[in-house]
Amino acid sequence: MNAQICLNKLKLIGVLAFATVDKFNNPQIRNISAIHYENDALYFFTARGKNFSRELQHNNHVQILGYSKFKEMIRLSGTAVPVEEDKQQHYIDLIFSEQPYLANVYPGDTRQIGIIYCIKNAQIEYFNLGVKPIFRELYTIGDYKPEEKGYIITDSCIGCGTCQSVCPQHCIKAGDIYKIEPEHCLHCGACYENCPVGAVKRLGD
Repeated sequence: MNAQICLNKLKLIGVLAFATVDKFNNPQIRNISAIHYENDALYFFTARGKNFSRELQHNNHVQILGYSKFKEMIRLSGTAVPVEEDKQQHYIDLIFSEQPYLANVYPGDTRQIGIIYCIKNAQIEYFNLGVKPIFRELYTIGDYKPEEKGYIITDSCIGCGTCQSVCPQHCIKAGDIYKIEPEHCLHCGACYENCPVGAVKRLGD
């Protein structure tokens, strides 16, 4: 699994949920399918007058979520910026050729109200709930600095095994210092809440 495979999976899913925040910092979400995929970037079309575009102009952080029939969650978090003016028409025409239904929404020259945004810097979280134990990994595209998530067990561990006994995915291995297998961790926090000596640390805090 890698970032490119995740982008291909998002392409197969087709309709994705895009989340932004408005000028009052309220969350907003909508489904978008007017998307063009490249090896290291994602391009999407919207109209300049839509709230979606206004929100991106105010705060260009966006999160995209796709969920496959195989119970795979793919979450892309990154920054969306307008494509250069001299490339706008190219990507508008490209997306309309790849998504013929758009001609019914914006017939003829009405497509010129559109604007293309591009995401080249992002992290992609892959999370498969359809396997046992669950599987997750984090990838990046561009220069995006990934966020630390999940939990680790520190040197304060006394080896009592409490964390292992409460882990839903049994992804904690015994040792002098117990160890969490991050690729199978749910990030549920059971180990963190139940450790009697506070040896479990939440990443990113």
